[in-house]
Amino acid sequence: MGDIPAKTNMVSSIITYPETGCVIPSDTDFNITVQMNNIVAGSFTDADTTYYSAPQFLQNGNVVGHTHITVQDLGGTLNPTVAPDATQFAFFKGINDAGNGKGLLTAAVTGGLPAGNYRVCTMASASNHQPVLMPVAQRGTSDDCTKFVVSGTGTTINPAANNGAEGKAAAALVSEAVVGATNSAFAASIISLESKAAATATSKGEKKGGKKGARAIPVATSSSSYTSCTPVVASATAGTRRSVQHKQRFARRQFIA
Repeated sequence: MGDIPAKTNMVSSIITYPETGCVIPSDTDFNITVQMNNIVAGSFTDADTTYYSAPQFLQNGNVVGHTHITVQDLGGTLNPTVAPDATQFAFFKGINDAGNGKGLLTAAVTGGLPAGNYRVCTMASASNHQPVLMPVAQRGTSDDCTKFVVSGTGTTINPAANNGAEGKAAAALVSEAVVGATNSAFAASIISLESKAAATATSKGEKKGGKKGARAIPVATSSSSYTSCTPVVASATAGTRRSVQHKQRFARRQFIA
């Protein structure tokens, strides 16, 4: 499991954009931003070769690692009664830089999202992608979620969705990392199945394009409790340049049984 931080150094996150109830235009670039405490961000090992391969460790008492952003389509309402399928996501991004050096991290949603109702969540991780481990059970969560609306009639699938080009590639890499070391044939079969499923989903999504496939503005946007939000697009930070060295340094830490 590795090093466990003190109770005074537990990881905490708050999503600062989009704000709860934001309405963002479809197919429009925007940034998701999260403020984190007690994490040394920017350590992001190669999931293809080091996934879950080393324990959590600390630097000056704080967990060394990174966070992920995952966005899921909730369907026709912001308050569904059925839990979403964890294999389905409209956008996914591992933030591999140190942000502003003070815990503020950014994920650019290039191309935006199709119209719909969404939940965005963070997933704080140690360097080798395992969820962060905290010292006590009774505590606030290390992660945050919020809900927002994407308005308009856009239907373009984001490349970082599970059925987008980047999502399919990432799924293949993770499958190989998790089971490839012990059973490469099995890994190959998993990757093949995932690729076929993703290709089918993408084909269906493409067929929904155009006027016939246009999605109406979600009902939730008619409520006065929702606010139109101007998409925020920030420039890259110096942390992005530092992250390569950070990744290389921590990737060399291997678990020794």
